Amino acid sequence: MTTPTLDAIDRKLLTVLQQEGRITAQELAERVGLTASPCLRRIRLLEEAGIIRRYVAVVDQKAVGLPVSVFVSVKLERQREEELDRFAAAIARWPEVLECYLMTGPRDYLLRVVVPDLEAYEAFLKGKLTRLDGVQSIESSFALGQVKYTSVLPIA
Repeated sequence: MTTPTLDAIDRKLLTVLQQEGRITAQELAERVGLTASPCLRRIRLLEEAGIIRRYVAVVDQKAVGLPVSVFVSVKLERQREEELDRFAAAIARWPEVLECYLMTGPRDYLLRVVVPDLEAYEAFLKGKLTRLDGVQSIESSFALGQVKYTSVLPIA
């Protein structure tokens, strides 16, 4: 499926939906200068094209008892496809890992891990990450505070 070209109205729709996912169809249509029916049709096309992947609630991690964010750099012993796939499959099963990126440079992966405390991170590290075959080294950096967080892409 080819990705459709986004016009100004599509970009407005996406910007508003990223900021206010629970906005009513009528209010969204008014904000982008459409009536409800063509507005909903455009949203459905954006969903079908995979541009809108899903709708979520952004939850405050501290409010739910997960105040610790750890950025973890992982280097594998080898970067062969089977090792990369095995690592990715393991990471996908672990709910503590919110993000995982395959990287260029001296490390192979960068992870963002959230946990309630240092003891929980130690348990994650010892019970999961260090037990993976092929992991050569792990470096952990603890976030002291969050300066900026957004899930809104700058598409407008």
